[in-house]
Amino acid sequence: MKIHECPFCKETVKVKKVECLKCGISFEGEFYTSPIVSLSEEQQSFIELFILTSGSLKEMAEIFGVTYPTLRGRLDLIINDLKSQMNKREDYKKEILEKVEQGKIVPEKGAEIIKSL
Repeated sequence: MKIHECPFCKETVKVKKVECLKCGISFEGEFYTSPIVSLSEEQQSFIELFILTSGSLKEMAEIFGVTYPTLRGRLDLIINDLKSQMNKREDYKKEILEKVEQGKIVPEKGAEIIKSL
């Protein structure tokens, strides 16, 4: 299950609890998550390998056994998906600010929501 999306309504969720796999201690609060977590596992793996190869698409093409243009196309799709996720966050921030201006939510709550994004 993607942790960035509600399985019921498909809206954005926020991480409020994390737990150590070794000792079991948990922390509660509001934690920032990168827009990268909204990408598919395959896209995240691609990004990891991209970083580990110092951004060498030539080296990645050899690893995947595909041509450079094919790999470049995959990267472009990931870039577009990531930009889309980041734009959604910006749109949501604007929506919260509008609600504050309209008096639908108090400024403190608006600031809290925006800070948690």
